Amino acid sequence: MLFRVLINYIFGYLNVTVEGFYIERFINNCISKNIFFWKMQRTRSTIMHLNIGASDFKQAVKIAKKHNCKIHIDNKKGVPFILKKYKKRKIFVIFLLIVIVIIYTLSKFIWNIEVIGNESISTNEILNELKLNGIKIGALKNNIDTDGIISNIRYKRDDIAWIGIELIGTNAVVKVVEADKKPEIIDENDYCNIVASKDGVIEKITAQNGTLMVSEGTEVKKGDVLIAGYMEGKYTGKNYVNASGEVKAKIIYEQDEKIYKKETKKEQTGNFENKYSIKLNNFKINFYKTLSKYENYDTMYTSKKIKLFSNFYLPIEIIKYTNFEQRVVNISFNEDEAKIEGQKRAEEKLNSVISR
Repeated sequence: MLFRVLINYIFGYLNVTVEGFYIERFINNCISKNIFFWKMQRTRSTIMHLNIGASDFKQAVKIAKKHNCKIHIDNKKGVPFILKKYKKRKIFVIFLLIVIVIIYTLSKFIWNIEVIGNESISTNEILNELKLNGIKIGALKNNIDTDGIISNIRYKRDDIAWIGIELIGTNAVVKVVEADKKPEIIDENDYCNIVASKDGVIEKITAQNGTLMVSEGTEVKKGDVLIAGYMEGKYTGKNYVNASGEVKAKIIYEQDEKIYKKETKKEQTGNFENKYSIKLNNFKINFYKTLSKYENYDTMYTSKKIKLFSNFYLPIEIIKYTNFEQRVVNISFNEDEAKIEGQKRAEEKLNSVISR
């Protein structure tokens, strides 16, 4: 049915209204003559709206008269009527053809890359990997061997368990499944020491295998050997082993902060301005003056790629810049307030260091 509708659109079709007491007989007689109808809608018992091919209309009129029905045209649709309507508007037709050619040409390239499923691996890292293998903005789709690229990435990256690449319209959809990191397997027959990873003071240390090199209360530096990977007996001599045991240490973190009695900080006023630019592939056009009207401001920008359909992106990107006005505020601290503020800032910095 869809094919027949498409054929009628190419050769033209009509929206018509049929009115009479014998509409069912009219429809049945038309069907027996192989006249094709679609989108039939009955608004009353004596009125029906439907679509019919332009070439079948004359025959339908004869059948309507035979059954005492009236049929009249509501609208004309399809390519022939469009061309007839715009035959005197040559510039429009030429422009329309140029647009069609441009859209067809653009459909041969990739204008957007969508990465799905990555968590620990950054999107930029995956995009760079794809770029090295030929998938990038502006790449010709016919030159892309997706199976070969998938094999290359799988072979090169042990942190990617599976990757799929699908080219839909002008969009490249890349689905990634990250691989679980393999635990480090230690050969118990290998010789190794246990060393300090940070500076600290030993609070508790026991050796299950190996020889203790420090005792509780000892201050150690990063890299010092805590449990040596050997055992020595009076009669057995020295045997090298894989050191193992439990170590607990107190680690002291220090952070100095300087607080001035008079400082300044910036805070938002609530005022903002929007500026826009358009990016055509690698060429950008700004629709605003370079400088903001605010003396102090913070800028946030968002971008949106233009697409005709769900997966038909164009090499056009609208960039929105939002400038949030800021004002400079003077702050004064007395001695007690400065101590509290210094402690707060030092704790924030230490927390960021400790969490690493």
